[in-house]
Amino acid sequence: MTYALVFPGQGAQEVGMGRGFYDACPAARRVFDEVDEALGFSLSRVIFQGPEEELRKTALTQPAILTVSIAILEALREEWNLSLEPAFVAGHSLGEYTALVAAGTLSVQDGARLVHLRGDRMQHAVPLGEGSMAAVLGLDAEAIREVCAEVSALGVCELANYNAPGQIVLSGQVQAVERAQELAKERGAAKVIPLKVSAPFHCALMRPVAEELERAFEGALWSPPRWPVLANVDAAPKTDVLSIRKALYAQTYSPVLWAEEVRAMADQGVQAFVEIGPGNVLSGLAKRCVKGTKTLSVSKPEDVPGLLAFLEGGL
Repeated sequence: MTYALVFPGQGAQEVGMGRGFYDACPAARRVFDEVDEALGFSLSRVIFQGPEEELRKTALTQPAILTVSIAILEALREEWNLSLEPAFVAGHSLGEYTALVAAGTLSVQDGARLVHLRGDRMQHAVPLGEGSMAAVLGLDAEAIREVCAEVSALGVCELANYNAPGQIVLSGQVQAVERAQELAKERGAAKVIPLKVSAPFHCALMRPVAEELERAFEGALWSPPRWPVLANVDAAPKTDVLSIRKALYAQTYSPVLWAEEVRAMADQGVQAFVEIGPGNVLSGLAKRCVKGTKTLSVSKPEDVPGLLAFLEGGL
């Protein structure tokens, strides 16, 4: 059975994530130590001890999730001697950087430094309280695009995440996003959920962040990926460094086409999605995007026997 490895984005974090692997696996501890050294402070302490408010800061959340995901992956490779050979790797938003580390395009140190910068600049790109995001459930993309067009005079309001059929996230300036929520309800949305975020991600307000990231890309060492990496910006596989960097630049202010990515991988023969990292959000989304697909999430050592059985049973 052909499978893909997928890596979670912001929102999957929780205090204590990855601790089981850290305590049991030298390979996982090495990843945490390498990231702490690369960043110049103990991100591990924040991950394991919190407080939760600190871990929720975007500048820490992003490298924290990347670190935990890669620590789990390295533990699987070294402690359980798993030779994972996916057809594709992909990640949601910051998870795309994790996917690039998994594929060998970036070192974990460079990946952590980049998403730490990314998170910090995203957090400060728009003054606190002036940006907003909201999830719209049960309304199709075209109807939501019409809503965004109608509120454009109030400010930026754009489709930021196409997560699954009937689940789209809006991002932009508070007044415009709040009015868009009202209109979405009037047009028949099943539910509209304001999101607790520190900044309006994946919209035009993030363009200055992309410019700064592009400059930071020059300080990282890049290599061709071991496996094709699906890009959030166009749901297409990338196999060369230039294409990857262009996609990461645009990803900063463009919508995450996650539903299209999952369908694209399924169209290329992927029959199962293995989610590596905290939480299991992507596993749930994959099932909504492609009916009947198999999924498995690995976030703690107790999940590994299931992965082993999963691999032995047909992958």
